[in-house]
Amino acid sequence: MCVSCGCQGQGTTMTNMQTGANAEIVPPHGAGHSHGAGADHGLGHFHDGHYHVHDEHHHAHGHDHTHEHDDSRSHDDPHHDHHHAQERLHNHVHEHPHRQVDMEARILAKNDAIAAKCRAWLAGREIVALNLVSSPGAGKTALLERAIADLSGELPLFVIEGDQATSNDGARIRAAGAPVVQVNTGTGCHLDAEMIARALSELKPSVGSLVFIENVGNLVCPALFDLGEHAKAVIFSTTEGEDKPLKYPHMFSAAKLVIFNKIDLLPHLDFSMEQARENIRRVNPGAEILEVSARTGVGMPAFYQWIFAQRTVAERLIVI
Repeated sequence: MCVSCGCQGQGTTMTNMQTGANAEIVPPHGAGHSHGAGADHGLGHFHDGHYHVHDEHHHAHGHDHTHEHDDSRSHDDPHHDHHHAQERLHNHVHEHPHRQVDMEARILAKNDAIAAKCRAWLAGREIVALNLVSSPGAGKTALLERAIADLSGELPLFVIEGDQATSNDGARIRAAGAPVVQVNTGTGCHLDAEMIARALSELKPSVGSLVFIENVGNLVCPALFDLGEHAKAVIFSTTEGEDKPLKYPHMFSAAKLVIFNKIDLLPHLDFSMEQARENIRRVNPGAEILEVSARTGVGMPAFYQWIFAQRTVAERLIVI
């Protein structure tokens, strides 16, 4: 669940595309529930982008719903109602931001703890996991299809496929030849570490393998959530504007690798690669940058070299 955008991740499911087995991924207890009946477990719920805390007696909105009225004022007095309305507004303004920040810190801390366990589990099995993030339609799935076709004979590949709905991309990955678990986040806009832990348990990647995590198409919230991956790689399509890194600096600054995809379309686009590179450097001077076409295969060998370099680094860390 994401406090920043208010998504609750309801209806998150996991499907093993090899066996067809389907299971619900239950969010951590108290990490956010719907406003519907039976949803409140004493920790609260999200509504209209605000977190509301409940106890046995009242909403902790900064005011008492019993309203002990001043008998010296008539209930018909407009000043009386205005006074209470101002007090309620004043308390809401001051309390909700603090509660939201506190809840976001708690959610991210819990996510980071699970991510650390995922990272240790992967490292203990010499598995490198790459978190692929992008805007919708940038070509993540096509990139994976090409990589699976080219690398299947060199190392074992496994995929965790993230989308809000459908198993369309999971079916594409399975057809390409890699074992895949499809995670559908329902109302959620990103994968989190709990989902990855459950997916890894179902996927069972082999020792020394490579795990691709295709995140939900979104350049905002996936930047906040550590999945236990070795690195984040942003897929940046040439059909997008050169200023995308400046508009979404948190994601690009969190990436170890930026892949320009669809470079075969450059002759037909008004897109400055030089300007796009400069914008990436402004937010992340240390990012590695590659130019590829998942459709034609141009530039893909450089991506594979980068992957093998990450595996070598990971193996050295294990030895140390």
